[in-house]
Amino acid sequence: ITRSCRPSSPALAPVLPAVLLGGVARAAEIVGGREAQPHSRPYMASLQLFPSNHFCGGTLIHPRFVLTAAHCLNNVPRRISSSQGEAHSLQTSEPTEQRFSVSRLFENNYDPQEKLNDVLLLQLDRPATLNPQVAVAQLPQQNQLLPHGTQCLPLPQVLQELSVTVVTFLCRPQNVCTFVPRHRAGICFGDSGGPLICDGVIQGMDSFVIQGCATRQYPDFFARVSLYVDWIRSVLSNAGGEDGP
Repeated sequence: ITRSCRPSSPALAPVLPAVLLGGVARAAEIVGGREAQPHSRPYMASLQLFPSNHFCGGTLIHPRFVLTAAHCLNNVPRRISSSQGEAHSLQTSEPTEQRFSVSRLFENNYDPQEKLNDVLLLQLDRPATLNPQVAVAQLPQQNQLLPHGTQCLPLPQVLQELSVTVVTFLCRPQNVCTFVPRHRAGICFGDSGGPLICDGVIQGMDSFVIQGCATRQYPDFFARVSLYVDWIRSVLSNAGGEDGP
């Protein structure tokens, strides 16, 4: 996705390219993960620094909107791009990729010190073409809770995935936290902005880890998407995104 740049909220704006990858994640970054089935995650997006260097993930939630983590765009240069489509590996370009410019950014009072409200919406310069390789992810219900023990998949250049368990210890109400019992596994640097998928629904955006990756002492922290569903729908409506699915 490439986008034009404006100051501050509601439209922050570096020029961002976005690539719709339909299932790309950062293989090298998830610790203890496994390679996913090619083309099995058609809502995955890649945010890229020019010319094509992936720096964060994202999720297509509407033909013209990608959801990612707000911290991804802290201190980034003004030239970024986004890509969607069915690339299984970010190291190679695939014919099913779709590349876009980002026309606007929408933040929601992100607090980098407290790591709160770590969500960001990117409006694409045109609608994505939906097909078996590029599709939108399902949002949760507003304020939906995830019970302790729920099984989920965090998705980060080969599409990589990892089965994790939702936990409540050391977690905050603003986050969904996950843990992998008895294994050194978890999200890591470079997975940022990727989705946490639980029962086919996007419940979290990869936000932060404590004291390094897969420490086996602390859970991984995701921004809790269900807190922001009303805000997301408001942005879509006000920005003219209500005509999508």
